[in-house]
Amino acid sequence: MATRYTIGSGVVITALALTLIALLIPVDRFGSTASAAAAGPAAGDDDGGGTVSTAYGPLTAADRDFVRKVRLAGLWELPAGRQAQQRGSRPAIRTAGEHLVEGHTELDRQVIQVGQALGVDLPNQPSAQQQEWLGQLTRAKGDEYERLFVQLLRRAHGKVFALLAGIRAQTRNSMVRALATSANATVLDHITVLEDSGLVDFDTLSDNVRTTK
Repeated sequence: MATRYTIGSGVVITALALTLIALLIPVDRFGSTASAAAAGPAAGDDDGGGTVSTAYGPLTAADRDFVRKVRLAGLWELPAGRQAQQRGSRPAIRTAGEHLVEGHTELDRQVIQVGQALGVDLPNQPSAQQQEWLGQLTRAKGDEYERLFVQLLRRAHGKVFALLAGIRAQTRNSMVRALATSANATVLDHITVLEDSGLVDFDTLSDNVRTTK
């Protein structure tokens, strides 16, 4: 009797142990997967095209989103730079405008070539938000204009700079990588000349701050 009781107890304990292991393994695996997903980079806008093969390497949705964003940046920063050259009373503002025009003229030429080579459809006008920024700049006057110009452009370049790092590190497409390298140098130059104006308010660069009165 004692032997049968001992054997039966052992079977029950073994079954309980196996059940516990079976319950713990999927939970642990799910937790690891969720943590890895949370640690991954934020994805850009997905155009639904998936990853396609090109002569320059795989082209992902994130790659195409980046190329379009470079084009969009030039569509509003070029006119903003020209405006600053004409309206800026401070030499630093006119210098920043000059850098914007020169940098985005060259970058726009490159991104059009990349778009054509990779079959990426590019926008031809600024987004609604960018048009609103240009409207704000057109309506502003004097010192208000110069401060708004610096703040809007510095904020926009900060966002692009963060995007560039992820694309440059992860893309497997050589044309996209070359564009990211070129854009990185241009954006860093623009950030520098905007900060050289002495008008950047670093406390109000977050997304939650209004840029109009």
